[in-house]
Amino acid sequence: MELAAGGWAILVGGALVAGWVDALIGGGGLVLIPLILAVAPQLAPATALATNKVAAVSGTASAAFTLVRKVRPPGRELVGLAAIAAVCSGLGATVAAALNENIMRPLIIVLMVAVGIFVACKPSFGASESEGMRGGWRTIAALVAAAIVAFYDGIFGPGTGMFLIMAFTFIFSQNFLKSAAMAKVVNTATNLGALVVFIVGGHVWWTLGIVLAVANVIGAQLGARTVLSGGTKLIRYALLTLVVVMSVYLAWQQWF
Repeated sequence: MELAAGGWAILVGGALVAGWVDALIGGGGLVLIPLILAVAPQLAPATALATNKVAAVSGTASAAFTLVRKVRPPGRELVGLAAIAAVCSGLGATVAAALNENIMRPLIIVLMVAVGIFVACKPSFGASESEGMRGGWRTIAALVAAAIVAFYDGIFGPGTGMFLIMAFTFIFSQNFLKSAAMAKVVNTATNLGALVVFIVGGHVWWTLGIVLAVANVIGAQLGARTVLSGGTKLIRYALLTLVVVMSVYLAWQQWF
């Protein structure tokens, strides 16, 4: 399969932007997947999704490493969360074809709008400077939330990072920055779980995926540093922006 030089340039630039967006709040797939399908319309959708996952897992892992090193979220809980996320994301990817996107998309639009209204009307949410609370029901609730969001990521995907940040902030009563670091680790696992399924199915275009992965890592490192310099307030604004953009994008896909 061949691409013109202009197509390569567009996709590399898109992967860099997607890495920055993904590290900031999530949703990089909304940038890169449509670009892949537009530049290489001959590709099967599964190949586009799989190739995007190669880039996404590389960039997300890179951002996770940078954020975890600076923010220091609880390591023991993250191992369990990442493990269950990888398994559930893989399960979601295997049943993706059985679910109707015309049912999924309106549900996600409603959920995202609800998240946006909640964050906008509750300025104190995600602004806590405490270390958060751990153990007991919170650990179980986090595992359940990670499993549900990971399964959703394998099936459909948009907004995974946002839903993880909201869940961890609510469950652990911590700030958005710490939740973002945790979300990046778990999101790396969800991408990896889905990618394994795509690799087994032979859907990955490796040449394109590796090139896009390099660009995505560069963008993710820039995005991670943007998050660290902007802190909780930046994540709050980015989350609200993502809600608006994704709601409009999914609504356009659904009804226009």
